[in-house]
Amino acid sequence: MQPKACLAIIAGSQGFRWLDKLGKQADRIGPVTTPFGNSAPIYSVAFSRQDILLLFRHGEHGYEVSAPFVNYRANIWALKELGVERIIAWSGPGAIDRSISVGELVVPDDVIDETRRRPGTFYEGLGIGFIRQNPVFCPEIAAQLKRAVIEKQGHCRDGDVYVCTEGPRLETAAEIRKMALCGGTLVGMTLCPEVFLARELEMCYCPVCYVSNYAEGVTERPYTAGELFEGMLTAEEKAKVDAAIVLLPEIILEAFAGLSDERTCPCCQSMERYRMRGDIGDDWHTWINKST
Repeated sequence: MQPKACLAIIAGSQGFRWLDKLGKQADRIGPVTTPFGNSAPIYSVAFSRQDILLLFRHGEHGYEVSAPFVNYRANIWALKELGVERIIAWSGPGAIDRSISVGELVVPDDVIDETRRRPGTFYEGLGIGFIRQNPVFCPEIAAQLKRAVIEKQGHCRDGDVYVCTEGPRLETAAEIRKMALCGGTLVGMTLCPEVFLARELEMCYCPVCYVSNYAEGVTERPYTAGELFEGMLTAEEKAKVDAAIVLLPEIILEAFAGLSDERTCPCCQSMERYRMRGDIGDDWHTWINKST
């Protein structure tokens, strides 16, 4: 019998660093088999007598799977199967807004989905899933994350918009200008469709981001072959990014600790209209047009 936990962390591209530090504290559950294929590796860790699941989006040994090829449906299904109700995800986007500092910790408030080829719903071929997306991120988790960021960083911005691109390539300068015109302040590759899939299964989801670089064209940087981002990140900025990554686990755990046991946010009621209509029952497995 696999362990159950109501809290989960989806670790980003540097998540394997945390796993190295946890060592034997982390109990490997392994990839979970789902109707959509196998999930990413999942571990269970006890923090302050609370079991929390860790899912390593890009792999447990390094950056093994790039963003467009992550099996987002399998990952969210697996966490739901393991009893998860609340998810905090981390991501390392670039800054579109020049007022954001590289290495700054940010809790975005909205998202623009610019992905193109990723399966974005569990409800293919069904007449359900017409779900409101404001607020797109769980307001209860967001409030606690912002509180924890302020404690560690001294401030936390409001109103940031994360633009999620397809990848794995980085964006052109013209694309970044377009995103800025649409109100985007951050650009990354991992929050979509992750957030939408979690909402479809009535799970709370909110990201916390460390800003990994300035997006193309925001500041002029010479091309440098063989380096991360080909010269878009200075040595001083890289040090700030590394310091921010170190803070992420503590911030996430503090945010979880500040949450009430009872969920009163819209996330946990996103499918209520379909329940009231009799389209779906209590067993979430039966909502999805897949053999379970």
